Amino acid sequence: MMLTIDPVRLGGALALSGGYLAMCAAIWRARIGSRRPLPASGADWLVVHASQTGSAEYLAGQTAATLAAGGLDARALCISTLTPELLAGASRVLFIASTYGEGDAPDAAARFAGVTMAGDADLSRLHYGVLALGDSSYANYCGFGRALDAWLRDRGATPLFERIEVDRGNVDAIAGWQHQLSHLAGTSDAPDWEAPAYGKWRILDRTLLNPGSAGAPLYRIALTPSEGALPAWEAGDLVQVSAPSDPELPREYSIASIPGEGNIELLVRLQRHADGSAGAASGWLCLDAGLEDEIALRVRGHARFRLGENATRPLILVGNGTGLAGLRAHLKARIGGGVFDNWLVFGERNAAHDFLCSDELQGWLEDGKLARLDLAFSRDGAGPRYVQHLLRERAGELRAWVERGAAIYVCGSLQGMATGVHEALADALGPDALDALTAVGRYRRDVY
Repeated sequence: MMLTIDPVRLGGALALSGGYLAMCAAIWRARIGSRRPLPASGADWLVVHASQTGSAEYLAGQTAATLAAGGLDARALCISTLTPELLAGASRVLFIASTYGEGDAPDAAARFAGVTMAGDADLSRLHYGVLALGDSSYANYCGFGRALDAWLRDRGATPLFERIEVDRGNVDAIAGWQHQLSHLAGTSDAPDWEAPAYGKWRILDRTLLNPGSAGAPLYRIALTPSEGALPAWEAGDLVQVSAPSDPELPREYSIASIPGEGNIELLVRLQRHADGSAGAASGWLCLDAGLEDEIALRVRGHARFRLGENATRPLILVGNGTGLAGLRAHLKARIGGGVFDNWLVFGERNAAHDFLCSDELQGWLEDGKLARLDLAFSRDGAGPRYVQHLLRERAGELRAWVERGAAIYVCGSLQGMATGVHEALADALGPDALDALTAVGRYRRDVY
């Protein structure tokens, strides 16, 4: 998975004290407020999140709670609900903006970036702050947060303080944001947003899924807590693994199993650096860790990729490679709940070596628990063939599924696959229709 700021690790381990209870009450007030219809003059402060994997959304909740703890009326809301009218009527807004891929706006902010930021709104009465989340290993670091800040200034808005940029969850940058919040709220006793501890896990089983593949080895790894009960999670959620050789930068993986199976399963591809050395986390999980070794792991929710209100809709699942992990969990959850209106479109290299979980998928298809299974193996046949090609060929069926209420979930590589799939969907459904599906949560992506 791509590296992001963890919306769990920055909070949750707060001390059981009076300050903690005050923060809990503030979080509750902020969350309840964010669910109510919000007129332009309905709050002293708006806290707007542009989130892809939940990081910015979590931080927005913590931000609103900190302001509320100081007695301010603060409400968190998704940027997808921030209309030009609401923005024009606001006087104080704090933006928490993730950047996706190479400088792109998160899916939730696509309409805002393409429509609102293309307009000529007069924001001269607005005072604002920007917390930009990013990863400096990408060329366009904090690209959307920087573009948002520049646009706000160009439209006449006044910054409350200089933009704060957070590189892969840097705690000093987060502390700088908290310092500004304490100043705005007039309080200095809010608890820190501390990281919860990693749990101790061990490997139950490790199976190579693609022997003989021309690609890198890919393993299915089953893990269980060394002690205690399984944590709660839902299909679509992630885990973070802290590798012994690089404990400060956790790696994220989609969970491929559901709680009823009694363990967490991951699909992990062994990464190699240019010098031939294995990746810190993938090497640890795939090669080095023995059955008795402790794996430092914690679960984190990924609300934007959960089933939610799509739990009983027809579901179109599209992905490649290790992206099958998140899609597999959704299929397991739906099949376990008796929902069989599922269409999987999956791609890999060669059918002979890279048809991951083939027995399971074909078994579901034969039993009627998977309505459709379309496969693209890019190295078989006369030329490259990818999942986006299948979607174009099946455009009629795709439109029919969407017309009867289907949701679309995409999981896998950002480069190539996700872009190609997005373009194929836009061509089949129309860009406006795809934007509308995004706005109502019927088009969701977990790509990296």
